[in-house]
Amino acid sequence: MSHHKRVTCEDGFTVSIQASRNNYCEPRIDDADLWSSVELGYPSQADWLIIGYAEDKDTPTETVYGWVPVHTVYLLLTKHGGVVSGEVPKGIPVYSLSHPKKK
Repeated sequence: MSHHKRVTCEDGFTVSIQASRNNYCEPRIDDADLWSSVELGYPSQADWLIIGYAEDKDTPTETVYGWVPVHTVYLLLTKHGGVVSGEVPKGIPVYSLSHPKKK
């Protein structure tokens, strides 16, 4: 089981994305090849895409989001400009800005 580093997106949005036997995800095992849902935690701002999965909707930046579908995570990360740093569990497609930026 590994702990993934917090993800930062192009627009500054950050979120923890975890998946293991100890997280709210599917499958709930360590080191799956693919995940259908994952656990998000402590986003830097509230977002309507994930608020329905919040454990505590009254404190959206101070809570965990369980069993968030992978396609929703993809949309969330893409909406915020793509991943510029951090780690996403394997098997989750992401729009990454690891390529050179256009000027």
